[in-house]
Amino acid sequence: MAEQMRELVADGGAVKEVKRTDTRWRYLVESVLPPALFLISLGLLWEIIVTVQNISPIILPKPSAVFVELVENASYYFRNGVVTFYEAVAGFLFGAIVAMVIAAVLARSRFMERTVFPLVVLIKATPMIVIAPLLIIWMGYGPTPKIVMAALLCFFPILVNTIVGLRSVNPTSLEFLESVSASEFEVFWRLRAPHALPYVLSAFKTSVSLAVIGALVAEWAGAGEGLGRVVFTAAANLQQVSVFAAVVVLAGMGIFLTALVSWLEKRLLYWHESAISD
Repeated sequence: MAEQMRELVADGGAVKEVKRTDTRWRYLVESVLPPALFLISLGLLWEIIVTVQNISPIILPKPSAVFVELVENASYYFRNGVVTFYEAVAGFLFGAIVAMVIAAVLARSRFMERTVFPLVVLIKATPMIVIAPLLIIWMGYGPTPKIVMAALLCFFPILVNTIVGLRSVNPTSLEFLESVSASEFEVFWRLRAPHALPYVLSAFKTSVSLAVIGALVAEWAGAGEGLGRVVFTAAANLQQVSVFAAVVVLAGMGIFLTALVSWLEKRLLYWHESAISD
């Protein structure tokens, strides 16, 4: 009898494992295959149009030429891509941490919000392309101004979403915690922070690609390496194949970072209705 029970348990575990594998494959097919097929179709259409119309590579290179460029000079784009990736990720993390700390203060103090928020809006309204040269002058040609630029672009959406999330708590839950004499920290940690998490992660998905743009803009203003420098130099020399190759790497970088945040969101928000509905 005991042996039969063990066999049933083993069979049940195997069935669950098969179902889990099937679910993963189905998710992979449903989420990855459609955009992959669309991009391949778009690339083929692009190749055909450039070939039939005999468009000059100075104006619009063929996707096949871009692919050959990436393969032949993979180490060059990888080396510069690592620089931009580091600047973007570091800037995103720095901007996210500062934004969440300030949001925690502003969410609890209307006076601080009225005092600080106009300055935040002023920074947001200032074109980043104007700030980039100033950061280069103040901080030099190293990675620091690129990180700061990436952080500035990430800062505002994360700040706003975090403030909204921290304030949009369930009044009943808040009254319950206050009725049991919960401290301000306990209310924040047990109610406000979990409730704000969907808002924060939603802002992350938007901001992580902005971090790449921020690093790129700062590299245009002045840098010795990085994909922004690659694009700037190649465009100045009419090497459009190199420009498109760098853009492809940047797009892949943005897609990877966005997918990483989406994966993190699914792991952290398994309890949320958005994850349950999926």
